[in-house]
Amino acid sequence: MTRKLKSGLGRSTADQIFVRGHDLTEEIIGKVSLGDFAFLELMARLPTPQESVMFNAVVVTLVEHGLTPSTIAARMTYFGAPEALQAAVAAGLLGMGDRFGGSIEQAARILQEASPGDDLQATARRIVQDYQARKEIIPGLGHPIHKPADPRTARLFALAAENGFAGRHVKLMQHLSTEASAAYGRALPVNATGAIAAIAAEMGIPWRITRGLAVMARAIGLVAHVQEEMEDPMAAEIWARAEDEASR
Repeated sequence: MTRKLKSGLGRSTADQIFVRGHDLTEEIIGKVSLGDFAFLELMARLPTPQESVMFNAVVVTLVEHGLTPSTIAARMTYFGAPEALQAAVAAGLLGMGDRFGGSIEQAARILQEASPGDDLQATARRIVQDYQARKEIIPGLGHPIHKPADPRTARLFALAAENGFAGRHVKLMQHLSTEASAAYGRALPVNATGAIAAIAAEMGIPWRITRGLAVMARAIGLVAHVQEEMEDPMAAEIWARAEDEASR
């Protein structure tokens, strides 16, 4: 027998629209923020006040990062296809891989797959040793610019403590930083993606979805970069300089 196709996200009648069982016009529009609405879509319920603070803090952290490869890709795509803003944003989102944003997913997976009954410090040491043996970078630790600490991490962890989300996942992430710093002989603080991974785990967001937090938030920043490119273009200069300098 063919399975009946069904989605619990949204449905419409002639005069009503429902999202996760909530009437869009009566219960959501004008009453629910964009961040809370995103939480509703992902978690099938509206957030508590504490969850609202943390979820919004996490996605706000991810919106803007300056001239990164993804924003440059968006600007260059807009330069080539100014009729398609959506293509420029999509081009930027395609760069959300393991190096930029995707490390949230990697770190969240480590935290969520760790046995809940294990000693956190011992677990952290074992994870670090495993990554060290494989000569792989531990996701969620270290930053090329923010040294000795990532200011975003301090703020996010402070909010997590204030709102009841500083549990075992946050503690394990902090233990990973301590153990990795000792093992590698240099400071490897928890970066923003590591903090977001830990907080997302505390909130019960599956690790497979956590990269999507970066995708959702960064789309806003990419639209802003395209807008700036419209008003004060730099893509043509980037192209001209890259072609000139690469051909010397």
